[in-house]
Amino acid sequence: MPSPLESAVEIAHEAGALLRNYFERRVQFELKGDFDLVTVADRASEKLIVERLTALFPDHGILAEEGGGHNSASEYRWYVDPLDGTTNFAHGYPVFNVTLALEKAGELIAGVVFDPFRNELFTTERGAGAFLNGRRIHVSRATKLNECLVSTGFPSRRRHLDVNIHFYYQLAMATHGVRRGGAAAIDLAYVACGRLDGYWEFGLSPWDMAAGKLLVEEAGGICTDMKGSPHHLKSDAIQVNNGLVHDELIGLFAAIFRSEFAYSMPTVIPVG
Repeated sequence: MPSPLESAVEIAHEAGALLRNYFERRVQFELKGDFDLVTVADRASEKLIVERLTALFPDHGILAEEGGGHNSASEYRWYVDPLDGTTNFAHGYPVFNVTLALEKAGELIAGVVFDPFRNELFTTERGAGAFLNGRRIHVSRATKLNECLVSTGFPSRRRHLDVNIHFYYQLAMATHGVRRGGAAAIDLAYVACGRLDGYWEFGLSPWDMAAGKLLVEEAGGICTDMKGSPHHLKSDAIQVNNGLVHDELIGLFAAIFRSEFAYSMPTVIPVG
């Protein structure tokens, strides 16, 4: 019988092919709540994944974004995001993925992030390293924050109350730049393979970050909350980095939390 990781890889490829097919058809989206988008592709991908996992691992619990999973008394739990980057997907912006992670007795042990548009498969197992299309990956070697390229994200709702704009601006000024890709699992995977040097975000759900968190750790990086404390899947915020800029990054976050800003916001000057 295939290992859980091998099974997750096969399922991710199948779900990814389904997503790409829907993407090329430019399906319509609808709202769940006032702001969050959902498409027929989200639901179809989740149905496929949950059915495959249930058939292979009937005793395992499954926590999935669209609610199609189920609880279990088993010590094993899958975290499933059938379409990470739904807003991108719905607008035809080709940055999205399918991600699965497996937890045993509260510890993440395996994870997959598959980008079907670029055919990039990120895989990891606890203690075995992290890989991109079968080749071992490692976090970057930047040693100073001003040499770094970092990433973040913003919620789809209540943006007017989101304090992250302060962190975004300060980090944009203190680094080579801040990217906002719109798909948390890909951002985390990019830190793991050294394309990004760090990433932070508030308010992610467990399925958004489970696989990516393990990828970063197995690639040699560090994952904590934004105050430097141990990170858990229910933490209010996450930050990951290559380990070499960890202290500097956490120090900058601490200053921002204290409303001590190294860089002032520019004044808006009317044009015309």
